[in-house]
Amino acid sequence: MKVFLSAKIHGIQVTDKSLHYMGSVAICRDLLKAAEIQPYEQVHVVNLANGQRWITYVIPGQPGTFSLNGGGARLGEVGDVCILMTFEMLADYVHARVVYCDEKNRVADVRQYADEPESAYA
Repeated sequence: MKVFLSAKIHGIQVTDKSLHYMGSVAICRDLLKAAEIQPYEQVHVVNLANGQRWITYVIPGQPGTFSLNGGGARLGEVGDVCILMTFEMLADYVHARVVYCDEKNRVADVRQYADEPESAYA
């Protein structure tokens, strides 16, 4: 068994921070549904503005929401663009669902990373 990417939300912008929340990131329900990420599922967060990476879990949020909560609130600022990823253990790679966000954290496009991208070894 190997660990493979299973879902990705690309280009989501931080809308809020709450240091004294118990933890997690709050993400718009529509984005979670499009990416097939479940509430309380583990996610890896990458902040493209500062290079910070951390692991937490997801809670559903209001439309357009991406809130950094708890200790994660110290790892980004409102307006920072991030990537969220989930992974799963499989014998062989199947596909990963990728949701691209627009500037208001709405679903702009949904794609799948297929078995092997043609440019992977180019």
